[in-house]
Amino acid sequence: MEPTDWAPEHSGALRDLLAQRLSFSEAAAVINKRFNTAYSRSAVIGRARRLGLAGADRPGGTPFAQHRINRLGEVCSVVPPAPRLHWPPPPTEEATPVPLRCVEIEPRHLSLVELEPGDCRYPYGGDVGGEAITFCGHPRRPGSSYCTPHFHLSRSPGTPSERAACAVLLRLGETA
Repeated sequence: MEPTDWAPEHSGALRDLLAQRLSFSEAAAVINKRFNTAYSRSAVIGRARRLGLAGADRPGGTPFAQHRINRLGEVCSVVPPAPRLHWPPPPTEEATPVPLRCVEIEPRHLSLVELEPGDCRYPYGGDVGGEAITFCGHPRRPGSSYCTPHFHLSRSPGTPSERAACAVLLRLGETA
């Protein structure tokens, strides 16, 4: 391995260049041009780490700012023009709240402990933090966890085309 003896003026230049938010390779190019050296990007990173200038907390440059080095070895900041959009963004519309479906049934508001094996388990509440969740508690529909009104509420009939597609799929399944 080659010795990593950096002259104090090289280290000072590295501090200044990193303070200007140049990348390690750009800093190496400037130092090499200014002091007629041959430091690699890796050597600059190693020296910056030993000086405490590199690491995970080192702030990166802005995504649009670029640095160029002129013939004299001076750093010039170049900011490219803002990207142009080829079409206007679509207009935004305010969303109207969707009315929720409700069942015309008065729940018994039973807790989980109070539910019997044949009671409807349709939940109520729990929307707000700390609010207790209760259950409908009316007699269940056979083969379901819900009473008949809540069973129909939870099973959306769909649009006419969806119902027709389901019927066709059922007929195809029966013939296969």
